[in-house]
Order: sequence, then structure tokens, then C-alpha cells
Amino acid sequence: VQLVESGGGLVQPGGSVSLSCAASGFKPDYYAIGWFRQAPGKEREGVSCISASGDRTFYASSVKGRFTISRDNNEKTVTLQLTGLKPEDTASYYCAFPCGPVVDGYEGYEYWGQGTQVTVSS
Repeated sequence: VQLVESGGGLVQPGGSVSLSCAASGFKPDYYAIGWFRQAPGKEREGVSCISASGDRTFYASSVKGRFTISRDNNEKTVTLQLTGLKPEDTASYYCAFPCGPVVDGYEGYEYWGQGTQVTVSS
């Protein structure tokens, strides 16, 4: 199982960035896949999850309306579009699975990638 994230960087408050996750070594279209984030000294925080077929999406309350998750099962990629970024969104973002409809407080991830850093600062 391999999940490789890319696309992070330094973004100004209010800005946008797109994160991508490339999946290999398993059949990603069999699984709901999501994202969590972790800031230094803080607990892991679920961000979003998308169903195996991509027809259902779920978000943490802290990001709902600002982040959008999508997937392309042909390309074996999952994308997280972050908009309206705030300094408190600064964290390492990890692609992970399994996940489900409950994102807030979810701790059942079994596989994740190496993460990509998003820093929101002026």
C-alpha cells in the first residue's frame, strides 16, 4: 500500500491550494479515502472523506464549506481543494484510509502517506 501526497506549500490567509494523493499497491476504488491533518503539538484531526465511488463526501465541521474532496478512480488519485485558508489550517496533511461519514474525532485510519505541509501565513 502506498499513498503519496503532493501540492502543499506556503499560502496567504484567504488563499487556496490543492493537495493530491496518488494511490498504488491496492485497489483504491474499493475504499473510502480521506485526509487528516496534524499540527505540531496537536492531535491528529480528521478533515474529509470521500466514498469509494466518489458519490458521497464528508467533512469536518472546521473545514466544511471551505474544503472540497474529489477523486478520480481511473487515475487512482484523491484531491483536496483548500480555499479560504486560515492560519489555523497550518498543518501536515495526510491522505489516509479507511474512513467514513463521521470525520470529526475519527481515529480509525490504518494507512497513510508521508504527508504534505500546508503553511498559512502572511
